[in-house]
Amino acid sequence: MRRGLASAVLAALAVLTAFSTAPAGAATHQIPIAQYSYMPPAMTVRVGDVVTWTNQDQAPHDVAAGTFRSPMLETGQSWSYTFTQPGTFDYVCSIHPDMRARITVLAAETTQPLAREPVQTTTEAAAAPTTTTTAATTTAVAAAVVPAQKPNALDPMLLLAGLVAAVTTLCLLLIGSRPDRA
Repeated sequence: MRRGLASAVLAALAVLTAFSTAPAGAATHQIPIAQYSYMPPAMTVRVGDVVTWTNQDQAPHDVAAGTFRSPMLETGQSWSYTFTQPGTFDYVCSIHPDMRARITVLAAETTQPLAREPVQTTTEAAAAPTTTTTAATTTAVAAAVVPAQKPNALDPMLLLAGLVAAVTTLCLLLIGSRPDRA
């Protein structure tokens, strides 16, 4: 009985935590990874939106950009990221560098008061004139221009692995080309 109650409480806390992680008005976007590509290859979201990548391929993939990186995703696994800064984010799969995509993050919508000229109203009676000032509000989108982040062309560890493989191959060729000494 206690174990069932504890499980129910933990499940309720998990649900509440899941709903409280995204800010109000934030949208959730899905990017499936299938046939060695991200679909869609370009997406536009707003600051605070959550993007979830789901691997539908048999091969493992990840999502790597300059400011974020997912763990390796096996078939059926997902990973989510909440964008907190506007800008353009190019990302790749670190295992398959030909898999490329881009997310453009726009600034969140803000409500700003719009200044208006005061509206004066007077009454016909002998009372003192009254002045009423009203302000309207409008929704504006703040535009941010952030240069696109370029992913690293080659991982330095790949260069090191290539160099080690080349030296090993050269050594094996030298050893194999020596005449037999009998």
